[in-house]
Amino acid sequence: KSVPIVTNLLDHYQIPFLILGDKGINMFDKLKKQLVLTAKMRTLLIENNIDLAIGVSALIVHSAKFTKTRAILFDDDDQIVQPFTARFVTPFADTILSPDALQFEKLNRAIYYPSYHELAYLHPNRFIPDPQILAKYGLNQEDKYYILRFNAFKAHHDIKEGGMSLNQKRTLVQLLSRHGKVFITTEATLDAEFEQYKLPIAPHEMHDFLYYSQMLVSDSQTMSSEAAVLGVPAFRCNSFAGRLSVLEEEEKLYGLTYAYLPRQFDWMLSSIKELLLVSNLKEIWQEKRRVLISNKIDVTAFWAWFIENYPRSVKLSAIPGFNFSTFGDTNLDEI
Repeated sequence: KSVPIVTNLLDHYQIPFLILGDKGINMFDKLKKQLVLTAKMRTLLIENNIDLAIGVSALIVHSAKFTKTRAILFDDDDQIVQPFTARFVTPFADTILSPDALQFEKLNRAIYYPSYHELAYLHPNRFIPDPQILAKYGLNQEDKYYILRFNAFKAHHDIKEGGMSLNQKRTLVQLLSRHGKVFITTEATLDAEFEQYKLPIAPHEMHDFLYYSQMLVSDSQTMSSEAAVLGVPAFRCNSFAGRLSVLEEEEKLYGLTYAYLPRQFDWMLSSIKELLLVSNLKEIWQEKRRVLISNKIDVTAFWAWFIENYPRSVKLSAIPGFNFSTFGDTNLDEI
């Protein structure tokens, strides 16, 4: 069983892929299927003589342990909010690449770089918004519209976690509809009463559409960070509020996003109302974005260098004072 948004994106960008299977719904089902998927991945690594496995999944870490393959794990979540990963995945990765917002964790074999995962594809060197996407859906850059994003909370680290209630979602729609168009995107099945607000775009158009929006209100971590690095005001309401270091940095240091617990929904509503009255909101947030970008590297360029020169790049980038912006000038022959 495939995940449509992923396969749609891979098809659009003409990237070949294999589907190993789905991950299951409840924790028991996930664990059972993880064993099957790990066996499949191990076979894949051996048959294709893979030297390096790269990704965000426990799958590559566990399967690589039974082969000659080495595993690089991309991880931008605090260990405390992902206990399964912290105990059963992170310790077994050959190398971990994480944003330096998590540097306080001081994990073994971790390289902390000054950037975010989302800047791998949304850094100005990688992403230029296309206003023609708006015209395709009958909009222009002068139109005000708001995006609501609702999470499914199905990942292993989402157990016992949650976001906004149905009534809270209704309140948001009613408020934002008075100020412009409202579009809703969701991982879960969209409630019938919100069907008229369903986001009509293709998956590969999401970031263009997000960039030109006035605001994102969400219970999703990733999309909130995406909005932040694009310079779009982002409000997040879920039980992870205040517990994720990357989003905390984007909020407390750069003022680009806001987080509230579900019980603090009324506080969030008050903050949203304040920003709705700011006439030059887009300009203010774009200036905040410029400050953030000036402090962060083009992480795709760093990752590419790191992988191409692995494992020598591990030793070099772990040296105190290593310049993550000028890594390309480094003489690896000296390592």
